[in-house]
Amino acid sequence: MLSDRQLAVRMIASELNLNHTTFHQILTQELTMRKLCTKIVPKNLTIEQKDNRKDMYLHLLERIQSDRNFLKSVITGGETWIFEYDPETKRQSKEWHTSASPHPKKARMSKSKMKPMLIFFFGSQGIVHTEFVPQGQTIHQFYYH
Repeated sequence: MLSDRQLAVRMIASELNLNHTTFHQILTQELTMRKLCTKIVPKNLTIEQKDNRKDMYLHLLERIQSDRNFLKSVITGGETWIFEYDPETKRQSKEWHTSASPHPKKARMSKSKMKPMLIFFFGSQGIVHTEFVPQGQTIHQFYYH
């Protein structure tokens, strides 16, 4: 179990000539083990990367405390895909009906073939710059220079 935590209970139980229910009880009750799903995270940071982030946050905190107007000079940005349609959510499509009326139906919309990316930058006063990225253009650090 310790070498491969994804092994199936039935497989190990058959290797040990045990009933899978008995083996499951040994795992859960005697060894107090339980099966957990893996949490998906954007990236696993190294200790060095975590330390660098902490140092940067502390530096920014010092700047904010020493200069009350510091945040007014900060510009940040983001990226988003723009679709040709604005899909209605399930909750938005709710309607009142009697028990005798037929259930409303709605065709599933397919995602549009055209899907441009919009990049945007904004500061404390609002949007500073927006730009649609040309089709096929790769976005990386050099695109913003």
